[in-house]
Amino acid sequence: METIIECLGCRLANKIQPSNVVYENDYVICFLDHAPFNEGHTLILPKQHFLDVDELDKETASAIMSAFILLSKALKQLYKPDGITVTQNGGIFNELTHYHMHVVPRYKNQSFSNFYNVEAVLDENIRGLSDTKKFLKDVINELK
Repeated sequence: METIIECLGCRLANKIQPSNVVYENDYVICFLDHAPFNEGHTLILPKQHFLDVDELDKETASAIMSAFILLSKALKQLYKPDGITVTQNGGIFNELTHYHMHVVPRYKNQSFSNFYNVEAVLDENIRGLSDTKKFLKDVINELK
């Protein structure tokens, strides 16, 4: 498995750099976004280095989709959102220089344009990440 130590995504995906992991398997790791749009905002990263979606092999792409389905079920059960937004930023918009997918619970009257609004990220209603991590891991374990 190729990892590039200079890549922040590789360091996060392979636990060289700490993160709030809620789920992982042989192919992917899922952890809480450090600056969440909403409580439960999670990232899915492959453990192997890929830059863009068109580079993913079939096994990794399947593992990402399976993790997304599991996370979606857990987020719906735990937070009762009105919907789930999934997004990934490629090319120059990929701030990790490593493929990753955002899974974000969203609520009625939340504009998607606010997803990238710094003020929206600073919502005082978001709990500490350690609490969110525990709650989400518990639900994921129940669903597995």
